[in-house]
Amino acid sequence: MPHPLTIKLHQKSRQLEIGFDDGKTFQLPCEYLRVYSQSAEVTGHGPGQETLQLDKQNVNIAEISPVGNYGIKLHFDDGHDTGIYTWQRLYELGEHQHAYWMDYLRRVMRSGHRHPELDALKQPLRNE
Repeated sequence: MPHPLTIKLHQKSRQLEIGFDDGKTFQLPCEYLRVYSQSAEVTGHGPGQETLQLDKQNVNIAEISPVGNYGIKLHFDDGHDTGIYTWQRLYELGEHQHAYWMDYLRRVMRSGHRHPELDALKQPLRNE
């Protein structure tokens, strides 16, 4: 399993950049990390108990704490700070970012809520 060599928080753009020792680097938006938190608040205590996280577009990471030699804890500025992001989980989130994000947007759409990215996808293409 790859291990991170660098972890940089870009608060202005709300991105966590993680460079792994296999040469891969991922730019993970804070919103993405927040909605895919491994905490019980998000995942529940078993299958089917997940809670869809909504309106997290402006969330940022206020602090990052190390957890042993296997991960980090992200302290979000909306008060959420439970759940550990292991190196394996962060790598998985990076590797599957597009698919996971599309799944999240589908779940938001099915729930009847709005998300700015969904609104943008609904806009007709214009010839300019």
